[in-house]
Amino acid sequence: MHRLSRILASLGVAAGLLASAVPAEAAKRVALVVGNNEYRNVPKLLKAVNDARTMGDTLRQLGFTVMVAENQNRLQFSETLLAFDKAIEPGDTAFFFYAGHGFEIAGQNYLLPTDVPAATEGQEELVRDSSILADRIVERLQNKKARTSILVFDACRNNPFERTGTRAVAGGGGLAPMVQLPEGVFSVFSAGPRQTALDRLSNDDANPNSVFTRTFAKELLQPGVNLVQVAQHTRRTVSELADTVRHKQVPVYFDQMVDDVFLSGTAKPGSDKPAPDKMASDTSVPNANARPADAPMKVAALPPVAPLKPPKEESLNAPIAMFSRHNGGWTVVFSIADPTLGISWRIGESGDFRETGFLDTLDSRTRKRMPNPSIELPSDAQAATIQVRYVDASGDMQGPFPIKFDPEAALVRDQRKILDMTANSWLSFRQFNGLLVYYTHLVSYRCAIREVKIGIDSAVPNQVLTMPPCDMRDPSAIPYNAALYQKLAPSTQFISVELTYRDGSVSEIKSFRTANRSNN
Repeated sequence: MHRLSRILASLGVAAGLLASAVPAEAAKRVALVVGNNEYRNVPKLLKAVNDARTMGDTLRQLGFTVMVAENQNRLQFSETLLAFDKAIEPGDTAFFFYAGHGFEIAGQNYLLPTDVPAATEGQEELVRDSSILADRIVERLQNKKARTSILVFDACRNNPFERTGTRAVAGGGGLAPMVQLPEGVFSVFSAGPRQTALDRLSNDDANPNSVFTRTFAKELLQPGVNLVQVAQHTRRTVSELADTVRHKQVPVYFDQMVDDVFLSGTAKPGSDKPAPDKMASDTSVPNANARPADAPMKVAALPPVAPLKPPKEESLNAPIAMFSRHNGGWTVVFSIADPTLGISWRIGESGDFRETGFLDTLDSRTRKRMPNPSIELPSDAQAATIQVRYVDASGDMQGPFPIKFDPEAALVRDQRKILDMTANSWLSFRQFNGLLVYYTHLVSYRCAIREVKIGIDSAVPNQVLTMPPCDMRDPSAIPYNAALYQKLAPSTQFISVELTYRDGSVSEIKSFRTANRSNN
């Protein structure tokens, strides 16, 4: 399959995560997952695309805005990374996952796009120039001032350049350790140095994902487990599974985190941090600044406050909110300019206020636990006014401040933002008993669209694509009988696309070249 990109979105910060000590308005979760199967000049892979899709679905459940990119050639990979750059703001949590061929040259790791040439002995520079340097991705996340950067590589496979009758380019199919990482970066590799990662355990193994990804995705969703524990549990399970087929595969992680990062809820109040995995000392890089393993993790209560007062004169900026829709319902992220000691909320004008709780990190402005800026609402939540109040740094209660929640308007804004950010992914092409064009991505975010027009070998879109109706109960679900593709004439060179959004605005016309273009 040629390039097929999707974005599975859920914008904001889910309750209980974010290792961040920056203002709440800057804190959100963004992710890019890449899967490459369809290599042209080196052996193709079977499960990398499925691995990327599984990770996309998993991260979406954890509150990430997820960009899913498939079968990327060098240019497409670069454009995708640029779009990822633009989505990251200072203080964000950024997650990068790659499944595909990887290659190590002189201690540096390269991620291979689908059009990497079939290099031979002495052509190391050819591989370097046509691939993506993994260290550069770390640098880009640092330049964007991401508070937490998580990089996961399921790319430890055999040397893709080995061929009978030729001497392969010097390097390794496995990846080299990333030991000298900057602060705030956590990386995970599906196998140790010079080890290869299993796609399957046997010929009877029908699981669509690699042994590492199927395990890692499951561990990420375990509640109350921090990132280090996720990596340790994954390593133990993958190692044990590989042992059953007499294969050596021990995933490794490299930890330069200052904070404990919880992606699926914080540890239970009063519970101790579980002991490290028995293999932790062999392959992990310890973080000297991290809290000792035997130190109890306590969850602070909302500080006592004075009686309710009107907002102080200097508190001119009322909280604002960002709404995002996901499978389980709505995530609402409050942005508050003032340093806060606690946040509480309620729906409507009456009833008790509920506390949002606290993140497992300190706010550098208050030197106290940072209040959790997000709440969850059910998928069938009706239009309402959310009353928000907070405790300022002086201990005074500010608010309540009213925030309007309109589910339909919020959904349209959320999906429109995703479509604008992922315009290069609106269409994709595949050769299967002829040339096919897929518009799955547009169907996934149809609630923001009034009309889609396309032009086949025409710069002016003149045909209307029929979209299924928007289902507010499950807006991202695609009906089983929905048309997701159409067959094209073999000679088709490009298709133009124009969207009319629900608010009546019209997108710029985007042009997508088919697989018949000369550089593909």
